[in-house]
Order: sequence, then C-alpha cells, then structure tokens
Amino acid sequence: MVKGKTILALITARGGSKGIPQKNIADLGGKPLIAWTIEAAKKSAHIDRLVLSSDDPEIIRVAKQLGCEVPFVRPAELALDNTPSMDVILHALDSLGTQYDYLLLLQPTSPFRTAQHIHEAIEFLFKTSADSVVSISPVKKGPGLIFYASADGSLTPVVEGLHATRRQDSKPAFEYNGAIYLSHVPYLRKKRSYKTPETRGIELSNFIDVDIDEPKDLAYARYIVEKNLHL
Repeated sequence: MVKGKTILALITARGGSKGIPQKNIADLGGKPLIAWTIEAAKKSAHIDRLVLSSDDPEIIRVAKQLGCEVPFVRPAELALDNTPSMDVILHALDSLGTQYDYLLLLQPTSPFRTAQHIHEAIEFLFKTSADSVVSISPVKKGPGLIFYASADGSLTPVVEGLHATRRQDSKPAFEYNGAIYLSHVPYLRKKRSYKTPETRGIELSNFIDVDIDEPKDLAYARYIVEKNLHL
C-alpha cells in the first residue's frame, strides 16, 4: 500500500507458448522463468496482493510452490494466441471480488525486472499523479532512421518528413519493454489500454531489457545469468 492506496500485482502466464514450449516455466539460472518475476514482486513492500492468471496446471503448480496466490483458473477461451491481454486483466479483476486502487501487470518474460524497478515505477506514478505508467527502453535508432521497405527495395520513412542521415542527428526514441504496466484501476477499465495520451513512460535504472519470446531470447538471458551480468 502506498499513500493509503492498494496495489494488486498480476502475473499473466498462459501455457500455450509456441516459440518456446512451456516458456513460462523454462529453466533460467536453475529456476523456472516465472520464479524471477514472483520473487521480485514478493520483495516489494508496496504490493498488497500477488496473484497469477493462468490456464496451465503445471504453471499453476509451480507458482503456488513459489508462494504466488492462484485464486482462479483462467478460462481456455482467454488463453488463445490472439486473446487480448486486456481481456485477461479484466477477467482477473472481476474474478477476485475485491477492489484495488491500482493494478501492476508483471509479465514473466521480463526476468530482470527487480523489486527496485517496481518501486521506481510506483514512486514515479504517485510523484507525477499519473493514471498509467509503463516501463520503456531506448531503441538503437531514432524514428528518422527507420523505414518501410517495399518489394522492389525502395524505402519510405516510417515518420513522414523525418529523415536523419546520421544516428547522432536522430531524436532519441523509446519503446515499451513489457516489464511494468501500472494503472489506476478505474482508468484502466475506462480506457482498456496502456497506450493512451495520458500514459507516462519511465526508463528503469540499470534495467537489462530482455523480453523472452523466441529461443534466442532465452539463450541470451541464460548467457546473462551465466556471466552474472544481471548482478
């Protein structure tokens, strides 16, 4: 709880990953991938409740073993490849029967998000009086150096009229990194999106931006752990 406001942390982890079978419980540094997120959330003094939304019995078993509450099983129709994440979030909020002021969405695919990063995001939200905060990371190239390519190889700037010839001349750009999504629950129910004009971005301190989606991402994360680069 912060300033009298309650915070629900929600971990979403379905079982139907195609790129990496059982991705959310794949081994990373001798423990299931989801353990990294559960451990970070449990270390945060600001979180009032930590729950998992999953359809998969094995993920649920592992999460419970790690001390994460699993008060419901996600319906199969909300665990498809094309299921909007917002539908999953709203189902979780409706299933709990308890009202919370803020929802903190934590995806297991960002294992190097720490309790300190969670603290930074929460403090930033209250400091700026924002309704919605997401974690962001800088992209290597600004929008002035990004193009669409047609079949014949011709290039069209992604941002019309913006064309930088050198990286140094391109305005810095950022992207959502998937580690933290934090919103006022009434605002989230109204907007049903994290991509709104009011959403504010926070660049997390010393954050290792790895979003595990493909085998190469998991291999990279394992390399980071093996070399202790995350410490």
